[in-house]
Amino acid sequence: MRHLLLALLFLVSPLVLAADQAALGDDSFESLLAEGELLFSPPAGYEDLPAGRTPLLDYERALRSPDGKLEIRIAIRPLKRLVIDYDDPHGAVPNPNHIFPLVFESLATRLSGASHAPSNAYPPDRALEKFNADWAAAAVFDTVEDFETDHKQGLLVAIHRNKVSDAYLVFLFDDYAAVKDSLKLAMKTLSFQPLPEGETAAEAVKKDAS
Repeated sequence: MRHLLLALLFLVSPLVLAADQAALGDDSFESLLAEGELLFSPPAGYEDLPAGRTPLLDYERALRSPDGKLEIRIAIRPLKRLVIDYDDPHGAVPNPNHIFPLVFESLATRLSGASHAPSNAYPPDRALEKFNADWAAAAVFDTVEDFETDHKQGLLVAIHRNKVSDAYLVFLFDDYAAVKDSLKLAMKTLSFQPLPEGETAAEAVKKDAS
């Protein structure tokens, strides 16, 4: 059976797939923001937490709400660092701009410990409006020990810009009702930079991903 093996280390770390790290630049959060064409706008009053490494996902920035009820973990994965191992000798290696839904589903499955993680993709116009993204999706999950958090529930939001990067925001909490209003503000923490001048929304949604 044909299958696509996305190097899962790409999900875990932004660095392990870099063949020439000097050419790709460093791994600081600011450098990844620039490489990923991303804007960082943290909610007011949030406390910075250390970046972290876990068996499921490395994250380059973390924040905690003033009341401690909501934590945000951010991971940025520039597409030029992605390596795809494809085991069909008769087929072309898939384009990175065509596989981001699979990468997202793979990460959601990992974060949930292979349990149910309901997910939905944003309509293209909403992805563009909310995140300046070509594609975006969200999944909810119950946390597992390997993600190294005391919070019991999580919301994964993935955003993608063609030919540039994927980025992931993981919101951690114990009671959705208690953080619902905070989540609305926190969703604005990360977005892509505005579209180039003269590019319309329709053109961005239909951007060539080949």
